Amino acid sequence: MGGMSRERPVSIQSGRACYNAIKKLGYNVYRYDPLKNISSNIKKIKPDLAFNSLHGKYGEDGKIQKILERLKIPYTHSGIKASQIAMDKIKSKKIFIKKKINTPDFKIIKKISDINNKISESKFIIKPSNEGSSFGVKIFKPTSKSQSKIIKKLLKKYKTLIQETYIQGKEIQTAVLGSKPIGSVEIVPSRKFYDYKAKYSSNAKTKHIIPPNIPENLHNKIKRIALKAHRALNCRGVTRCDFIVTPNHKIYLLEINTQPGMTKLSLVPEIALNFGLTFIQLIDWMIKDASIKR
Repeated sequence: MGGMSRERPVSIQSGRACYNAIKKLGYNVYRYDPLKNISSNIKKIKPDLAFNSLHGKYGEDGKIQKILERLKIPYTHSGIKASQIAMDKIKSKKIFIKKKINTPDFKIIKKISDINNKISESKFIIKPSNEGSSFGVKIFKPTSKSQSKIIKKLLKKYKTLIQETYIQGKEIQTAVLGSKPIGSVEIVPSRKFYDYKAKYSSNAKTKHIIPPNIPENLHNKIKRIALKAHRALNCRGVTRCDFIVTPNHKIYLLEINTQPGMTKLSLVPEIALNFGLTFIQLIDWMIKDASIKR
C-alpha cells in the first residue's frame, strides 16, 4: 500500500480497508509501503502472498509484479503484461480496436501541432497516455483560446498525450471477477466529469446508481464487452471497465483498470455487494485467486 505514484493517498486508503479485512479473515498480515529497497525488504518480510493495494505507476503497470515474480511470491490482480498494457492507454486501445471493441476515436499527441481540432465537432478530451484516477484529463471545446497553453503544460509533464473524441452519454463502470462480469454502476457526478475529486472526495456528491438505469439487455451487452476486454488483455482477478453509453445505446469502452480502488467510496466493492459479496468475501476471493502469473 502507498507506493510512489500520484495515487499514493488513495492506495493508503485502499490498503487500510484491505488490511482490516484480511485481519478479520484470520491471516497474519503485514503492511508494507514500497518506496525503496523493495526486493530486499520483501525478502525480509518473507510473505507467502502479496495483496497488491497499489494504484498508478509502479503499482499497476507491471513493475511491482516483476519484482514479486522474480521473488516467486504469488500476488493478487493481473500479471506483468496485462498490467503494462492496461496502464498504457495507447496499447490497450489498439487491442480493443483489433478485437472489435468500440472505443472513442483517438490521436497520439507528442507536440502541440499534433492537435486535430476536428476530431470532435463540439468537444474533445486530452489525457496522459499512462496515468490513472483521471489525473491530467481535460475537456476542450475546439474554439477554446487557452487550449494551447494548457496542452503545452500537459506535454511538458507527461510527454505523450491522447486526444480523444468527446462522447456524451451515461458513465457506466463494470466489474469483472475472474471470468464473470458481476455488475455495473452508473455514475452521475455533480462535477463536469468523473474526475479525481468526484471519485475520492466525500463532498463531491457523486451519485452511484446500482444497477444502472438502462435496459437489461443493454446492461447484459455491456457486461459481455467488459469480459471480452478483460480476456483480450489476459487480465486476472478483479478489473473494472469504464464505459460511456450514448442516448441511442451505442457503447464505448474508455479503459480497463486492473487495480480498482478498495476505499469506502470505491465502485468495485459496491458492485460486489449488490452481487451478493461482502467486502470481506471479496477480499477473501482475491486472496484465493492470487498466483504467480507466468
